[in-house]
Amino acid sequence: MTFSLCIAQLNFVVGDLRGNAQKIVAAAEQAAAAGARLLLTPELALCGYAAEDLYLRPAFLGACEQALQSICTASQAWPELTLVIGHPQRSACGALVHNAASVLRAGRIEQVYAKQALPNYGVFDERRYFAPGSAPCVFEVAGLRVGLLICEDAWVQAPAQLAAQAGAQLLAVLNASPFHLGKSHEREHTMRQRVHETGLPLVYAHLVGGQDEVVFEGRSFALQADGSVAARAPAFEEKLVFAQVQSALEAPKLIANVTPLPSPEADLWAALVLAVRDYVGKNGFPGALLGLSGGIDSALVLAIAVDALGADKVRTVMMPSPYTADISWIDARDMAARLQVRYDEIAIAPQFEAFKAALAPQFAGCAEDTTEENLQARIRGTLLMALSNKFGSVVLTTGNKSEMATGYCTLYGDMAGGFAVIKDLLKTQVFALARWRNAHDPYGTGANPIPERIITRPPSAELRPEQKDQDSLPPYEVLDAIVTRYMENDEAIEAIVAAGFAPADVERVTRLIQLNEYKRRQAPQGPRLSRRSFGKDWRYPITNKFRA
Repeated sequence: MTFSLCIAQLNFVVGDLRGNAQKIVAAAEQAAAAGARLLLTPELALCGYAAEDLYLRPAFLGACEQALQSICTASQAWPELTLVIGHPQRSACGALVHNAASVLRAGRIEQVYAKQALPNYGVFDERRYFAPGSAPCVFEVAGLRVGLLICEDAWVQAPAQLAAQAGAQLLAVLNASPFHLGKSHEREHTMRQRVHETGLPLVYAHLVGGQDEVVFEGRSFALQADGSVAARAPAFEEKLVFAQVQSALEAPKLIANVTPLPSPEADLWAALVLAVRDYVGKNGFPGALLGLSGGIDSALVLAIAVDALGADKVRTVMMPSPYTADISWIDARDMAARLQVRYDEIAIAPQFEAFKAALAPQFAGCAEDTTEENLQARIRGTLLMALSNKFGSVVLTTGNKSEMATGYCTLYGDMAGGFAVIKDLLKTQVFALARWRNAHDPYGTGANPIPERIITRPPSAELRPEQKDQDSLPPYEVLDAIVTRYMENDEAIEAIVAAGFAPADVERVTRLIQLNEYKRRQAPQGPRLSRRSFGKDWRYPITNKFRA
């Protein structure tokens, strides 16, 4: 027998229970109209992922139950369609909460499955909120037995084996698995292991959208019983993904479209654009604002913001100091003109001189140092936050991961803002993405948005005469490699030195990473793009005397 299933790869908003329920109902209507017999939603679709400490609120859980019941009532209109809805579920006694999924059909909740494997690493903190289930869930659709799993259930072996032992002929996996570069390959590889172990085809229903510091790329997929890719949805967009299931004596076969995987740069760009769009849109900001310096970091953030929001919702401010080079003015104006965004200039020399005069009695006898450099950055931060306060646009900060790692940034200065767009991009990645964006126009906002000189000139904070970033830091190729090995991959200092890096560079970079934790704790959040970002992945004490 052949039937059609539908994956609702949708972008939900945490806590918008009515809106999320309406989105699921609309998807069910389309799926039923297209003749689908099964609709799969992502993990915790009803409440959005992740609702964090909202799960501890009885009122929130009660509202989730009401929203689920509204979908169940609506399902009476499609008696031939089985819906699988991800949601939090209180146990019968009310003492436990499960990460659950309900099987709905013709106005009834036929089964409720509780996720068995609860991740508690990286960005995941599920054991704080949920109790694990222990029993498999197998339900029938058009004569085919479907085994239900939720995310981590399919990253370990036992739950899939239990579903197979319970008679499943197809595995359906509901997911909310945060993006990082290369994660799509990891998912398909891991799910292929489950397929080979069980001999069952698998359908993977994935979430899409930005939620605070994590991004979900969608890219839902299906694997045949031999592990080959039967379906793959586009990434970073909402999509109802349909697949035909052909039941046969040996194993069901899936037939659908397969979207090819893009380049790493295309993935990173799409993730950044979606993260900015959803953070601004879901939080109700009318637009975004950033300081445009004529440097590579702010140029990249501007290009991302325009692709995400449109030029009419992005405002730039150039705030020259006495040390700003003429080419910085020229390049900033050029880029703003290319992208047709609002561009203003506010010179900070008067404020800088006023601050120095006010502090002169206190600083008597002291030479100028980074204090005066930081004053300039803090004046700029104050001006941007004042404009944000007056007009409501969120300030996008422009610091990258290399700077956040080493503390090459100013508290209440260039760190002041609401969303740190590139805080998980290493400086070498910043340059690579700028070149990629100049060679591509994925959102139709214009090719070559970044003036070439911004990409090729040596980076500088321009806070003192003739300043260059590399005066204070190792070359970025060296710095970024050490940060990746030490911070992202947890390599020991001795191993990094053994790999050929100069001991002095390794000691310097790792020491800076340790010393600047207090700064990072006060930085705005930004999208996670790597396997390990400075955020939920990285939890080191500020007060800490240990040195490796």
